[in-house]
Amino acid sequence: MSDSSITSAVILARGLGKRMRKADETASLDQSQARAADAGMKGMIPIGRPFLDYLISALADAGIERICIVIGPEHDAVVAHYTKECIPERVEVAFAIQQQPLGTADAVLAAEQFCGANPFLVLNSDNYYPPESLQALRREVPPAIAGFARSALISNGNVPPDRVTRFGALTIDDEGYLVRIVPRAGELPGASGEEVYASMNCWSFDARIFDACKNIDMSPRGELELPRAVQLAIDTMGMRFKVVKLNLPVLDMSTRGDIESVTKKLKAVNVRL
Repeated sequence: MSDSSITSAVILARGLGKRMRKADETASLDQSQARAADAGMKGMIPIGRPFLDYLISALADAGIERICIVIGPEHDAVVAHYTKECIPERVEVAFAIQQQPLGTADAVLAAEQFCGANPFLVLNSDNYYPPESLQALRREVPPAIAGFARSALISNGNVPPDRVTRFGALTIDDEGYLVRIVPRAGELPGASGEEVYASMNCWSFDARIFDACKNIDMSPRGELELPRAVQLAIDTMGMRFKVVKLNLPVLDMSTRGDIESVTKKLKAVNVRL
């Protein structure tokens, strides 16, 4: 394995947060958490400080120096936080505007100017990835995907067994490269008992991914989805995505019910921006 010297990352924070907006009377939220949840801005939900701070700190710990946060034109609060209220010292933070919430592939395209010809990481704003996982992905020659063991997501993360199948399962060839991501409702590899590795939308890319993102069709859900761009790149562009297998947890902040468990898991994390 050689160090690819990836120093840039793109955080996808444009989503509408439909699951987070959904009411949940069982979730115990304070007023500031409830306001952020009502707005669907999962990355800005306060866990002592905005959840996104934890992710940026983890990226800095992993060796990332430049971060682009993809947001919508209405997300002034995110810009204000990182340019006025809490200016990072360890990383340079920029912003890219995705005008319409057309999907994750379209969000990556919004960051094309920021990335240029340099390799970069891509990750969600509503997941906390351990710095060790980001560092391992950063050191792999791109393109690559972080494959998280489902057993670790359940035992050490905050993902219950009945929800872990929501994350696409990776089909991996004998050389350790991605063949496809099994859709959520698709057949599940690993039925015979072997470990199943899941996609948590954590990638390293080179500039070729932009062409793939520009050439996909809308998914049945009406979105331009990054996994479809990756599959197109595999099938027609000769791109091979190394799977970085990780027995590490990810904290998922998808719904109001996740906030309490994420808060407990992050309690001991020291955030340094």
